[in-house]
Amino acid sequence: MSILLIALGIPVLVIIILIFMGIGIYNGLIEYRNRFKNAFAQIDVQLKRRYDLIPNLVETAKSYMNHEKETLERVIKARNQAMGAEQQAAANPADPDAMKRFLGAEGALSGSMGGFFALMENYPDLKANQNMMQLSEELTTTENKISFARQAYNDSVMVYNTSREKFPNVIFAGMFGFHAAQGFEILDPTEREAIKVSFS
Repeated sequence: MSILLIALGIPVLVIIILIFMGIGIYNGLIEYRNRFKNAFAQIDVQLKRRYDLIPNLVETAKSYMNHEKETLERVIKARNQAMGAEQQAAANPADPDAMKRFLGAEGALSGSMGGFFALMENYPDLKANQNMMQLSEELTTTENKISFARQAYNDSVMVYNTSREKFPNVIFAGMFGFHAAQGFEILDPTEREAIKVSFS
């Protein structure tokens, strides 16, 4: 009788150990996923600040750059597309497709802003405008904050992805729908170059 109890007890014990191991892995993955979602929320705050600054920059530039209407409209269009894509990504930073759309829209915005600042070099009065200098300084500060928040987000994504790829986590991650997270990476190598703004 005791041999039968031991024979039945061992599989039950193994099942109980597997259940507790699965619970631990699941809870760990939830924790790491929540961390990278929180890190994206920090980027979200700074991006909203940047999206609010861009129309003010364009509005200030309009009176000086009235022959550059197409460039100004391109900046606003890229800003609106980036803002829409960012809202979708912020709703679920774990969705890799939403993140890819967001990163593409951010790349387009960076390109149009680079063109805007390059064109601004042709307008010394605009560069000397006090309001434009203040807005540009605020934008630079915001860009720096975005960089720091992006680094924290990418670190959180790396920890999450590493955790979900380890064995036996990878088995449970697949069963519970924990997909790889997308980092905030620059897709186009030309966008890695910093936008140069000079007010000298």
